[in-house]
Amino acid sequence: MRRNTDTAPIKDASKLAVGIVVSTYNEDITATLFDGATKTLGAWGVQEKNIRIVRVSGAFEIPFACLTLLSQKKKPNAIITLGCIVKGETEHDRHLAAAVTQGIMDVSLQYRTPISLGVLTTNNLAQARARSIGKNNAGVGATIAALELALLKR
Repeated sequence: MRRNTDTAPIKDASKLAVGIVVSTYNEDITATLFDGATKTLGAWGVQEKNIRIVRVSGAFEIPFACLTLLSQKKKPNAIITLGCIVKGETEHDRHLAAAVTQGIMDVSLQYRTPISLGVLTTNNLAQARARSIGKNNAGVGATIAALELALLKR
């Protein structure tokens, strides 16, 4: 079920520290996801000084970056993950997507910290573009999910 980000109530997240882990692979897509995420953080009142951005080369590196953020002294209250896995000629994308999703979930549960899944898995770049812009921007939805869970935990 797709999240309706237009009707999600904006809450006060000004006291939260948030990590963003963004893949630079398919950067034309992940840059728009990142833009949606940062605009949403601003709308919810998250202070720029409380946002830690980590860029990784690909989606496979996202879980390790999350683990690294949560292993530091100043842990974020939530982490937003952003990436884009596009189907190729083999089933590599399916294995990659499963590993990334499982890795994110494992780290989230181990550290009892919300980590949202803003990693697109699409059949082609056109689908990825459609899910990274405007009202369909998955970066917005992933950010709202992370913030709502962090506020729930408080």
